Amino acid sequence: MMALNRHRLNHLVRKGNRSAKLTARLLSQTDKLLGSILFGNTLLNVAAAAVTQIIILRLFGESEWWMLAGTLGITFIILVFSEIMPKVIAASFPERVALPSSYILAPLNKLFYPVVSIATAMVRGFLWLLRIKVQTDQSKSKVSMEELRMMVLEAGNFLPRKHQKMLLNLVDIERIAVNDVMVPRNQIEALNLNASPDVLRGQLATCHHTLLPVYDGALDNIVGILHVRRVPALLQRDEFNSEDLRELLQEPYFIPSDTTLLSQLQQFQERHLRLGLIVDEYGELLGLVTLENILEEIVGDFTTQSPAQTGKFMRQDDGSLFVEGTTLLRDLNRKLGMHFPLDEAKTLNGLILEHLQDIPEAGTSLKISGYPIEIIQTQDRVVKVAKIFPALLNPGS
Repeated sequence: MMALNRHRLNHLVRKGNRSAKLTARLLSQTDKLLGSILFGNTLLNVAAAAVTQIIILRLFGESEWWMLAGTLGITFIILVFSEIMPKVIAASFPERVALPSSYILAPLNKLFYPVVSIATAMVRGFLWLLRIKVQTDQSKSKVSMEELRMMVLEAGNFLPRKHQKMLLNLVDIERIAVNDVMVPRNQIEALNLNASPDVLRGQLATCHHTLLPVYDGALDNIVGILHVRRVPALLQRDEFNSEDLRELLQEPYFIPSDTTLLSQLQQFQERHLRLGLIVDEYGELLGLVTLENILEEIVGDFTTQSPAQTGKFMRQDDGSLFVEGTTLLRDLNRKLGMHFPLDEAKTLNGLILEHLQDIPEAGTSLKISGYPIEIIQTQDRVVKVAKIFPALLNPGS
């Protein structure tokens, strides 16, 4: 009864299995169930010992040697045939044993109720004196996220690999923050209201997204979000100005940088939004995150990416890789099987700067987490391109 898989049992209960319902009812009061089982078990063991003693007295008299032999014999029989063997069988096939047994245990539970109730009350009294709280209904025990993750991993033989990976990603989004998957500030495609009408027309005609942040003068001064599908009517006019564009803007939605993906997914659902702007504790713009960014963490990458977000890896003939400095470390770990640390830095550029505590020059070589890296190009105090060598396939070698 105790070795039963509770999730499997609950599944059978929902399907209407009668023995599963009876078993679940017994397990909902573990103290009474254990009391009845132990009472019956102890009663039979003591009775077996007493009967053995009576038989020996009648057959061999009060011989101490025969009494000792009888005690050892009944102890061995009880140990093998009443304790070890049935418990091993039941632990190996808990569902096949427990469900039919519930039809026997249920009436025994009622039969032993008076004695078990008194014993249970005494036990609870002693536990109360010892300040020990006991959960009697084990079916209500909560499963942690780590335990759920382990259950998904152990179910690998019963799930397609792709489905298993999606479930693991779904479990993990509770501990991933939005700034781990955001589009960085320098890659945001946005409109400047101070630009000329011709520049705005060109940007709107060639943009790669349906939602664009709009700022006034500086990127930190976001004034709204523009849905590009509302723009065609405006572009058909001979002339239009920034005020016409401002009337189409939606209120910008700002997100703290440490918000988890699960919380943000719920926020997007409740607010009926698809894009949020990520700010740090000082209100500075760090980047943006979209509903698609979060869904990609669960189901994998979509093919609908802008040119600015593609081509971040270029494999060479010798097995090495050219990697853009803005590439997220999570993408390197997930897509290429690397093991870069994710504690502080979010991008390859950030990890290199953090490791060197300086801005490197082109040609600088270093090793991080066992991966040899060469700086290929730097620009504006940022590592633009780095080369990761084949030793990354066996870090630490």
